[in-house]
Amino acid sequence: MDIINELVKHDNFGEGSIVKCNDNIVEIKFETGNKKFIFPDAFASHLTILDQNIASDMKKIIEQNEIERKKIELEMERKRMLDTQERERRLEVEKFMKSNKIHPSSQAVFWCQEEDIEQVFTDWKVNSGVIKSGVKKGEPNRPIRMHQNSACLLTERDSEKPEDQRKIIGVYMVHETFSGNQCEDGYIPAHSIYKIRLTQEESEKMLFWNYYINKRYPQNTTWNTGIYRYFENIYMAQILRDIVYLKPEGKEKEIAQNFYKHFCKMNNLVENQIPQPSGVLKQNNDAVAEATV
Repeated sequence: MDIINELVKHDNFGEGSIVKCNDNIVEIKFETGNKKFIFPDAFASHLTILDQNIASDMKKIIEQNEIERKKIELEMERKRMLDTQERERRLEVEKFMKSNKIHPSSQAVFWCQEEDIEQVFTDWKVNSGVIKSGVKKGEPNRPIRMHQNSACLLTERDSEKPEDQRKIIGVYMVHETFSGNQCEDGYIPAHSIYKIRLTQEESEKMLFWNYYINKRYPQNTTWNTGIYRYFENIYMAQILRDIVYLKPEGKEKEIAQNFYKHFCKMNNLVENQIPQPSGVLKQNNDAVAEATV
């Protein structure tokens, strides 16, 4: 907008004319001398352009600038909130690491039934079921090993396929404030950030039994009964690392990488010292490969 030589009126200095103007400063010549003002903010308060058409255009500029200013303020406030939340999370992690002894098998894998899968990913929570026998029969089954270092692995198996074809379909860290000892309803909610759903194609490449081995029955791929079971922290780290490899470059890989780093930190694991998977399915496949050489 060209406003050089336009006449203006100031609340204190009276009438004057604009002699210079850039994106930040407007200089006006008054009888008492030249004065500089912030542009265009000054026209929102004590300066008025006498030409009504130009004054109307200036008002639009000021209104647009105010909108942009509020956007910037909101973004800065959002960033401050995120920074505060991140600091709080770090403090929670430090507090947990100092006050808790990490169980080596404090992760849980869940068998998601086909009809429940979409609800699980909508609500981002699973249920540990109820106690089947004893004096507490029917009460929610508290996942007492699970704390802020724990993750829930979500799996499914096509009823027409054998157990060794169980697929990993998603994974999430438990909520930042979760404690299995205090879980009264059996529901395990997800972390606000660290949660991943795999695509159908990705799931086909992530078979659960490539990572898991039942120490009591090391040759078997048998789920038996129950909605969930605990398994080793190191197995979960292997799974998360492979998800990082699996994800394409971009936002999803970044999320997976951050998830993996966070998990290793929460479980006192060194990222570059995680061994390769050696689940029963992988062992069997390797044995077959060696036999054919």
